[in-house]
Amino acid sequence: MTAIQHSDDHHVVALAGWMEADLAAAADRPLWSMSTKEAEEVLLSLTRARDQLEALLMRVLRQAQAVDAGLGTGATSTVNWWSHATRTTRAEAHRTARLAAALDDHEEVAQALASGDLRADQARVITDAVDDLPDTVEDWVPAAATQFLLGKAVEHDAKDLRVLGRRLLEAVDPQAADAEEARRLEAEEADARAAASLSMVDDGNGVCHGTFTVPSLHGAMLAKDLKARVLRDRKKKSSSDEEPMPTRHRLGLALLDYIESRPPDSVPSSGGVAATVVVTMELETLRDSLKSASLDTGGRISAGEARRLACRAGIIPVVLGGASVPLDVGRKRRFHTESQRTALGIRDGGCTAEGCDAPPSLTEAHHDEVPWSRGGGTSVEKGRLLCPPHHRKIHDPAFQHSLDKHGKVRFTRRT
Repeated sequence: MTAIQHSDDHHVVALAGWMEADLAAAADRPLWSMSTKEAEEVLLSLTRARDQLEALLMRVLRQAQAVDAGLGTGATSTVNWWSHATRTTRAEAHRTARLAAALDDHEEVAQALASGDLRADQARVITDAVDDLPDTVEDWVPAAATQFLLGKAVEHDAKDLRVLGRRLLEAVDPQAADAEEARRLEAEEADARAAASLSMVDDGNGVCHGTFTVPSLHGAMLAKDLKARVLRDRKKKSSSDEEPMPTRHRLGLALLDYIESRPPDSVPSSGGVAATVVVTMELETLRDSLKSASLDTGGRISAGEARRLACRAGIIPVVLGGASVPLDVGRKRRFHTESQRTALGIRDGGCTAEGCDAPPSLTEAHHDEVPWSRGGGTSVEKGRLLCPPHHRKIHDPAFQHSLDKHGKVRFTRRT
């Protein structure tokens, strides 16, 4: 590369030319005669000079941008021209340009870099940390934060400074840091709750796959519960005091136990009946394994699984042909009982309006033949399930209804 010609127009222009020429001349000088002390001193001196030169380069880069240097060649920006002309990667060139722009607003950091007392990577960490302070801090905080990090830069490298920068506000203004942390945590918790999601897909081969996103708190609560179940179950099977590893399989089994062992009073209601899975089986199913049992969700399970689940919470076993809960309570109750709602769900399979596919959990029990207000009784025989829109419509005098040959309710508007 040809050295810049000396110029009387500007000292920095002349300095660049002298420096390039002098460095080129020094490149071939042998170093074997340099003593240990001299090598130490020169190494430290050149390190300071390198950062001084870096500071000067960034000042010149800002001036070059101001006068549109390189744009005459058709380049889209001065930084892109500089990157291409010097074979500097575009990412590194723009990284240097961003620090140069940041130093315009951080005079003390720029001065420390220009003096050789600060490394370029330290300067980048300090400007980033100070710029990342919350907008709500008092006016004196950024200057105090800059002084704090410049003081630490004497003893710490850029990596350590980055760690200190993450807790910068806490070191400079602890009271504001507490308030900011509380604000940040509230925002993170709100974002996490807004992002909460659950998806489950049954693959048709007896396996349900799913993914979920929950706040960290709820993830920790679930993990602690499942790990405790793993520990409990493994200790039952082993005499060793060694804590078992919570493998993925063991945690999966613990999740099954978590789902099956829910307290009955913790199950919310849906459509007037607890949101539980209803297992329907014939009496013979309880005695042998020749038949399967059906779920009100449309799935089927083996007889052995049905017998096992019959005593677990979250499962309602309905045995056809065996002893059952009395379902007709006559005039003693206006609303159908949970047992009656369960029976209606099994019998009707959902909303009984023609063309409606609302499942039992999204329906309401309707006194079919004689309304309660006119002396009708509350029973399964004289009730039916309707989704809320069709339940409202069946009581709407603007519509009349009838049953088709399949027992479905058909509505027509009165004329």
